[in-house]
Amino acid sequence: MDKFVIEGGIRLSGTVGIQASKNAVLPILAASLLVEKGETKIEDVPDLADVKIMLQVLEKLGAKVQICGDDNLTGSPSRRRVVINAEHLKSFEAPYELVSKMRASFLVMGPLLTRFRKAKVSLPGGCVLGPRPVNLHLSGFARLGAKIKEEHGYVIAHGERLSGNLICFDRPTHTGTENILMTACLVEGKTTIVNAACDPEVVDLARFLNRMGAKIKGAGSSTIYVEGVKRLKATKHTPIPDRLDAATFLMAACVTRGDVELKNVIPEHVRMVTHKLKEMGAEISEDEKRITLKGPKMLKPISVTTYPHPGFPTDVQASIMALTCIADGTSQIRETIFEERFAHVMELCRLGADIKISGDRATINGVPRLKGASVMASDIRGGAGLALAGLAAEGTTEVLRVYHIDRGYDHMEERLAFLGAKIRRVKSKKKKA
Repeated sequence: MDKFVIEGGIRLSGTVGIQASKNAVLPILAASLLVEKGETKIEDVPDLADVKIMLQVLEKLGAKVQICGDDNLTGSPSRRRVVINAEHLKSFEAPYELVSKMRASFLVMGPLLTRFRKAKVSLPGGCVLGPRPVNLHLSGFARLGAKIKEEHGYVIAHGERLSGNLICFDRPTHTGTENILMTACLVEGKTTIVNAACDPEVVDLARFLNRMGAKIKGAGSSTIYVEGVKRLKATKHTPIPDRLDAATFLMAACVTRGDVELKNVIPEHVRMVTHKLKEMGAEISEDEKRITLKGPKMLKPISVTTYPHPGFPTDVQASIMALTCIADGTSQIRETIFEERFAHVMELCRLGADIKISGDRATINGVPRLKGASVMASDIRGGAGLALAGLAAEGTTEVLRVYHIDRGYDHMEERLAFLGAKIRRVKSKKKKA
């Protein structure tokens, strides 16, 4: 297993490119299964472990996948084209050995149900962030007419007569919204999704599906309307920039008191993040596709509550916590999305942070400095937060299990190094038996 070795205390500066959105690419790849004729072309696909798993799932189902283009350019993420031909799918079963590695692979459930009128998909795995049941997906499929059962760790769905219906989610779920959205495109009648997720990635999926011939209105609001069509056609699409990647690099600049420009970013998508960074003292300017941040000499404490979009994203809670660890005062962070998303707290404390947890709240008393130590990533975003803390810490920090970070960040260490960070990837030594 690889690790990052970071020499902290270096001020970041320069310009860095932001990758295409992982959380947009994954459902778009799954949606390519809906096309029965022709090649679907997705541009600027990032080089991520999760993307590789999704492509393996598609190939296992019988789709032909081609990848071409640059894996990585200096200071920029990968710019690869993925071409998918799903004309001759041979299976309606997504196996455990792949789906168990990544929760988002459950997104093939809807397209398989639509293509075959039956689907068998393993219950999903991925980051351990507390209970994240797929019951909202399944209740949505049932409302469209599917018969659902769980058997030996698999969800099995049959739907010979699927039809549009009213679907009301108890709470917003972006993967649930996406799964139902993909299914509703090709069923007879009209579907209305109430309390739908408003995330930009949902909007991008709807844009992609509409480009293929779907009839979707209202994406980006809490109510989405879908009118079923008979077929979808192959198309070409460039996913939106990754707002979580952008937020992480903005915070990396802030925590190092740096001066960094981000290119290929949509400022509106990170509005809540930039608002909080301004509260911490950062100077931020932006235009249509760029954001420039200059970090303050001393970070100010803040109060943050994670909430579904357009609220503060839970996926950068660990990164903003890294900043509060060295803020001048006491900060409060409340996590309202995932029950177990404070796993990084113990590791931050190994670096010298002063953090107290009470239920869904963290109280962070800023300290003058963090000091390097060995820490371990437990999930994608927690790992990113630990890397940011390492950038600010005195001495050497080792971030272990960076395969978690590789699931969501395209060549993170190379892009940070391009900005001046002293960070390198090294192979962990295998223990002798």
